[in-house]
Amino acid sequence: MNIRSLTRGDGVVIVAAVVLLIASFLDIYSIEGASDSADIPSLWGSGPIVLGVVLAGIIGAALVVVAHALPQPRKVAGLDLGQFGAAFTVFAAWCALGNVFDPAGAFDNNGGGSGIGAGTGLILALIATVVMAAAAVATPLVPALKGALLPAPRPAQPQPYGGQPQGGYGYPGAQQPSYGGQPQGGYGYPGQPQAQQQPQQQAQPQQAHAAQGQAQPPAGDFAPFWFAVPVPRPLFAEDGSPTPVAELAPGTWYLAVEQRGAALVAQTQDGRRGVLQDTSGIQRG
Repeated sequence: MNIRSLTRGDGVVIVAAVVLLIASFLDIYSIEGASDSADIPSLWGSGPIVLGVVLAGIIGAALVVVAHALPQPRKVAGLDLGQFGAAFTVFAAWCALGNVFDPAGAFDNNGGGSGIGAGTGLILALIATVVMAAAAVATPLVPALKGALLPAPRPAQPQPYGGQPQGGYGYPGAQQPSYGGQPQGGYGYPGQPQAQQQPQQQAQPQQAHAAQGQAQPPAGDFAPFWFAVPVPRPLFAEDGSPTPVAELAPGTWYLAVEQRGAALVAQTQDGRRGVLQDTSGIQRG
C-alpha cells in the first residue's frame, strides 16, 4: 500500500469518518424538558443506527481509502473496491437521514414519541455521512478532489532544464556527469576509474573536441529516465489490451524505458512493464 496515492477526496472521507466515530458517542435523542443530568443513550444504544449508520459509514470509508492505496484495483462482487465502499457511504447517509426525520420510530404511532427529537450525535452523524458520501462519489469526477493528498518527493537538488537527474543515468540521487563530458566512472562504465588525461591531448584541441563529440549521444536517441505521476494513472499492457496491468501512484518513481509517440513504456518497481498513455504533468526525476 502507498499512502502517497491517496487523493484530496480520500482526505475528506477520512476526516468525515473520524467525525462520525466521535458522533457515535454523543446523544441519540433530544428529549423536551429533560434535565442536563438525564441519562440519554448514545448512538451505540441503537442497533439499527450502529449497523446502518456508524459501521456502514466507517466500513465504506475504509474501503474507499484502501482501494486507492492498493497498487492494483480489487473487486468485490464484480464491483471495484472503491465503488463498493462508496455504496456503503451512500447507504449510511440514507439511514442517518431517516433516523433524523423520525428518531422515535414506532413510538410516534401511539404518542409515546412526543417530545423526542434527534440528538446531537444523530445530527452530527447525518452531516458526517453526507459529506463522506459526497466526497466518495465526487472524487473520480472533480479534478480538485483527484489531486494527490501528499505531494511527491522531489530530487535532492534542482536540475537544469533538460539535464540528467542527480542519480546519473535516469536515477534520482547519484552523481551527475558534466555536460558533454565523460561519466564520472569512466567511458560508459559506471564505477571504473577514469583514465588520466595525457599531456599531448591538452595540446591538441581538435582531438579533445572530437572526444567530446563522441561522448554525446545522438539527439534522436531515447534516454531512460525516472518519473512520477501527479495523480493515479493506469498502466496498460504493451499488446494494446484495454485491461490495466498496474496503476501508477503519485509519490513513487517509475522508469521510462521507451517512448511510443506521446506515450511512454514504463517499468514498475516490481518489474512489470506497460504503456502509460497519459503523460501530461509527469515529474521527471
